[in-house]
Amino acid sequence: MYLQMAWRNIWRNPRRTIVIMTAVIIGVWAMIFLGALMRGISDQMVRNGIMTLTGHVQVHHAGFRKDPVIENSIDKPEVVEAALSKILPRDARWTTRVRVDAIASNARHSGGVTLVGIDPEQEAGISFIRQAITEGTYLKAGDKYGIIVGEALADKFDTKLGRKLVLMSQDTNGDIASRAFRITGIFKAEMETTEKQFVFVTITAARKMLKLGNQISEVSILLADYKNADRVADDLRGVLPSVSYDVQTWQELLPFVTAVLKMYDWFIYLWFLVIFIAMGFGIVNTILMAVFERIREFGLLKALGMKPWWIVKEILTESFFLLILGMVAGNALGFLSVFALADTGIDLSALSEGMEFAGMSRVIYPVIAIKDIVAANLVVLILGLLVSAYPAIKAARFTPVKAMAHT
Repeated sequence: MYLQMAWRNIWRNPRRTIVIMTAVIIGVWAMIFLGALMRGISDQMVRNGIMTLTGHVQVHHAGFRKDPVIENSIDKPEVVEAALSKILPRDARWTTRVRVDAIASNARHSGGVTLVGIDPEQEAGISFIRQAITEGTYLKAGDKYGIIVGEALADKFDTKLGRKLVLMSQDTNGDIASRAFRITGIFKAEMETTEKQFVFVTITAARKMLKLGNQISEVSILLADYKNADRVADDLRGVLPSVSYDVQTWQELLPFVTAVLKMYDWFIYLWFLVIFIAMGFGIVNTILMAVFERIREFGLLKALGMKPWWIVKEILTESFFLLILGMVAGNALGFLSVFALADTGIDLSALSEGMEFAGMSRVIYPVIAIKDIVAANLVVLILGLLVSAYPAIKAARFTPVKAMAHT
């Protein structure tokens, strides 16, 4: 009976019902769509950070992170490799790198870069560089003089494929080492700062230039499931002595990204609450208007023996129908908006400099998180029924005499 009466009552005034449903639809849509955008931003920040030479776990010499100089290289990489073979799961991948600060120069320009010596085969499955090549070719294991640079760096240095680029850095003897490389590939990254910062050569060429012998700067590990990063890092710390080695997870290597993720969680739920407050006033106002229009009706029902709690229940059931209809339409609209941008994303290249300062990509792809969908719908349903309780209680307090005398 309550369901039948409530359904009929909400359509007694279709215009008012459509108005309140529109408010709920817009509120739910805003929660889902803007929540997906925020999740997309944070998700891409994590992906970019992990794929930009971070991985899920890294191993360094004990002092390398505080002072990334060539003297703090790992001089016995075979010890680390032996530990990795025992601890890492079968689906994990890892690679060794040489990473030092350097000066890049050509006939017209010079500037600071980060020289990264990589094993081309191992690196292809760990970081972004293999898939990021837009011109030329990827490095080969035996390439002694090839170098890969970013599009932004090539534009800055007014250079292109086939031209030479000279790198200078300090070697293990404390002398300035320099070597000329020929550009064999140009890459495009998610962030322009990455294109300007990193240049890639083979690990053999980097070792020879810097007189490193068998030494490396770091070991980067990529796991099939990022949730295992803490466990793998703890296992490695138990095997590798902390005096000589430093093992860190991606959360520790990317503290800014980790802080942003925590902030976004709170910001999303705060956003949900703000939207509901704005929507809640509309719900209360509309239902209250409907209640005052039906004062004589409620008086008659009480005179016929309907208990006050039954009237409250009737009003809440009407609110429940309105909220459910609005939530269904709002969810559908939110999902359609997200799916419409799933492939193209939102291109904010015009704001790329400001976005990259915060570690954000130039194109934002929205990502739907189940917990956000559940939270948004629960906020609307539960708080919506709570704010509807005031008009319902107001209706239940009318006495039959006063209600029947109302004009």
